[in-house]
Formats: sequence, structure tokens, C-alpha cells
Amino acid sequence: MPTKYKRVLLKMSGEALLGDRTFGIDPAYVRYLAEEVRSVHELGVETAIVIGGGNFLRGAAVAEQGIEEATAHYMGMLAMVINALALQSQLEAVGLETRVQTALTMAEVAEPYIRRRAIRHLEKGRVVVFAAGTGNPFFTSDTAATLRAAEIDAEVILMAKNKVDGVYDADPRVVPGAKKYEQLTYQEMLEKRLTVMDQTAAALAAEREIDILVFDVSERGSMRRAVLGEHVGTLVHAG
Repeated sequence: MPTKYKRVLLKMSGEALLGDRTFGIDPAYVRYLAEEVRSVHELGVETAIVIGGGNFLRGAAVAEQGIEEATAHYMGMLAMVINALALQSQLEAVGLETRVQTALTMAEVAEPYIRRRAIRHLEKGRVVVFAAGTGNPFFTSDTAATLRAAEIDAEVILMAKNKVDGVYDADPRVVPGAKKYEQLTYQEMLEKRLTVMDQTAAALAAEREIDILVFDVSERGSMRRAVLGEHVGTLVHAG
């Protein structure tokens, strides 16, 4: 089937791996996510993934508890690696050849991030999971996702949300009647102070003119429909 995109970067928060849990990883839900990725990959779409670590800890939150801030951010990067390995295991369990590349060197468990090698993996039909953020403290996984998308020439960032099907003017889980946006420019997103991603990531995405599609990953088949060009979620673009 013809697809709208040939190379995508899927951005998931660490919380996406929680399932119905409040901490850690739900293996059954990670298996579901792997199957959703497979449904996209089998269309011939080259797929890279960036995943956060918030299901274990967030560097900024840990820093507030008295741990030196840069160290806290490195702890968060290690949480991202844990999630990447869990996701790799389930991706391979559903038949997808997968490579994890980390921005922090840990040769015993993953490859180092090398841009040209990552692109070659994608060209060979492998899923590539980018772990450990940018490898630098003070930058979020949103920024890492935008940076990697720019580096590998991804056509779109598929920003997976859990049980939220796009961008709203208020939290639809809290505010009844919150308005959903079908499309937004980066300028509108910043002017309205919508928390789609942090400002550093948004500025880079706007500069590189990388579209972002915000969708509900818990809705089965939504990722596949998005790459086929169906209207799913909210599209954020340069305008």
C-alpha cells in the first residue's frame, strides 16, 4: 500500500511503557506497542524510535530532591536505556530486527550512536531505537527526538501520547469540552503556549521544517493510519 512517509521517527514517553501500572514497565503493553510498530514497518516504512525514561525517573524531579542536577539528568538517560532494551526485546519477539544505539557508550548492551550506521540500519529494514537522549544533561527526550529526526532525515516525528488523541487547548482528561486542534503551525503552538514539546525541541523542529504528528498510541491501528496519510491526531508544521 502507498504510504505518505517513507522514514519516520516515533517519539514515545517513558510513561508509554507503563500500561496500567504506576511505575516501571508493563511487558504486555510493550508487546502491544511492538505490534503497532510492526504494523507500520510491514508497509515498508523505515522506523526509528526515541523513548523517554519518565516511568522510572525524571532528571529534573530527582534534582529537586537534592541530587546534583547534571548527575540527575544522567540518571534519567540510563532510565531511557532500560526502556530501549525492553522495547528492543519485544520488537524482536514480534519479528523485527532491531538495533539500540545509545548516546552514552555502553558497548556491552548497545551500539554507540553513529549517524551513518543508523541510516544504514534503516535502509536494511531494521528498526533503530535511539537511547540515552542526546548524551548531554539539561536536554529532554523531545530535543533528542528532534535532533535524531533531523540527522536521519526523517519526514515526520510521530509523537505518541497515551489516551490523548492530539493537541488540545486544555487537558481533555481534566477539562470537559477542551478544544482539539486539527492543525497548528509552530508559531501558533508557541504563541498559545501549548505543551506539545519543550521550546528547544520546537525551535529545532521549526528551523528544520520537520512535521510533528501528535496521536493516541493506545488507539490500535492509529500509527498505521497516520503513515498511510489518513487524518489522525494533530499535525504541527512550519506553516
